[in-house]
This record gives sequence, structure tokens and C-alpha cells, in this order.
Amino acid sequence: MKQVFSRTRLGKLTRKLAVTGLALGAMALGSLAHAATLTIGGKNFTEQLILSEMTAQYLKSKGYDIELKNGLGSVVMRQGMESKQLDIVWEYTGTSLIVYNKVTEKLDPQQTYERVKELDGKIGIVWLNPSALNNTYAFAMPGKIAREEGIETVSQLIERFKANPKMQFAFDMEFVGRSDGLEPMEQLYGFHLERQNIKQMDPGLVYTALKNEQIDSGLVYTSDGRNKGFDLKVLTDDKGFFPAYAATPVVRQEVLDANPKLADELNVLAAKINDDNMRDMNAKVDIEHKGAARVAREFLEQEGLVQ
Repeated sequence: MKQVFSRTRLGKLTRKLAVTGLALGAMALGSLAHAATLTIGGKNFTEQLILSEMTAQYLKSKGYDIELKNGLGSVVMRQGMESKQLDIVWEYTGTSLIVYNKVTEKLDPQQTYERVKELDGKIGIVWLNPSALNNTYAFAMPGKIAREEGIETVSQLIERFKANPKMQFAFDMEFVGRSDGLEPMEQLYGFHLERQNIKQMDPGLVYTALKNEQIDSGLVYTSDGRNKGFDLKVLTDDKGFFPAYAATPVVRQEVLDANPKLADELNVLAAKINDDNMRDMNAKVDIEHKGAARVAREFLEQEGLVQ
């Protein structure tokens, strides 16, 4: 009986240890799935530095291990997603539509989002909920001059140009040469700029030139803090030339599969971001010269996303 009893106890103990081992193994695998480092990418301008910093700090507060790689060009960041070197980025719907997917047809903001979500989904890149931040292109004027002349729209600006063909416009190099840039805009709005009307310069210098009234109009980004800080009038694109550029968290599918809560967590963050608060954050960095990490932290605390 002793021998039988011992074997029975041994069998029960072995089974118990096996079950415990499986449970511990499952727990360890679950822990590893959450603890695996998530690599966040960001582009090389102020807004993207803030967004990537904000996402890194927010997800760290949720218990994720994070590696941040910002300061990237658009194409490099996209390649990082496709080659699985990056896991999470903030991308703009118009950039994916036009630059990455080569779609040239005019789409409204919702159609743009749905199209890039469909196209990128085919290669395992998932678009989550878009934020209310639409960082598209716009024409701007010095605010004082726009108010004096009652100019609110691009069409009104073009009428002013036709009456004064010596006006000066500033653009970055890319916009002048792009197939969806200056030339098709001239066709839509019915005007033509000669070489002497165009000043090509770094995008950041356009804001300074407008502030100092060295140019009559220039190409800006709608969410840039310098529009408000430098008293610039951002003109309404009344013929709808510029596409939507809704800033959206974008994640690789396998990363979402390994981290089941991640999509909801990023959607919560995206719901907090809009044109106004991003414009204010950009201004704090570009005009007040605060660090992007500090500005991101202040926003997260203000919105109750971190303690």
C-alpha cells in the first residue's frame, strides 16, 4: 500500500507541477508580449517631434518599454514601417495617399482616410482613429495687410495678384516642382506666376519672411504655431485644392496583435489632439523655445493622460 500510495502522490504532484508550469509559461509569454520594446518613429519637424515624444511618454506610463527614433524624413519613416524597424508612427492621410500610394484623384477627408486605410492595410500597416488635427498646406499673408485689404480667401489673393503682378510668393523647393503642387493650383485658381514672382526658400524661412513683410504671400502649414505667433493670416482654400492631412496613429498589424490594448490606448490619445492645441504646442517650441519633451509632458498632464 505504501508503494501504491507513493506512486499516486507522485503522479498527482507531477501533474500539479506540469499544470503550474504551463500556467507560469503562459503568464511569462503574456508578459513578454507586453514588455517587448515598441519602437516609435517621428519626422524631422516640430509637430512630429512633439507627437512622437507625447506617444513615447504616454505609452511608457502604460507600462510599455519604448524606443524613440525621431528626426526622420517622410520616406525614411515609411521605409522603417515597411521593413519592420518601426512599430508606431504618426502619419498624415494626404501624405500616404499622394506620396506613398500615388493616388492623384481628389478625395474629401473621409474618403482620403478610408482609401489609405484600405491600401496600407494590405501591407500590414493599420490606420487607427484619426485625430482632429489637419496639418495641410495653406497660403498665408502678413496679418496686418490681409486685414487692411479684407483678404480672407485664396481667390481674393489671386484677384489682388492680377491687379498687382509684381507680388512676391514664397514656396519651398518641393511644392514648386511637385505634380500636385504649384502648376495644378495655378490651373484651378486661374493664375500664373512668372519666375520673378517666386522666391524658393526653406519652409521655416517663409514664416519669417511673412512676419517681416518681405513677401506678399507664402506656403505654410495650417497647424504651425508661427501662424498665430507671427500674426499671419491663413487664407481659406475656397476651391479645395489642398488635400486633407489628418494626423493619425499608424501601427503595424503584428504589433497590435501582440498588444491587444494598444489600439484603444492610442485612440484615446488621438481623440485629445486638434488644430488649436497642436498650434499652441508648436508655438511653445518654435517661439518660446521650450523642449518638445517638456511640451508633450505638459499636454499629457493637462489632459489627465499621465500623472
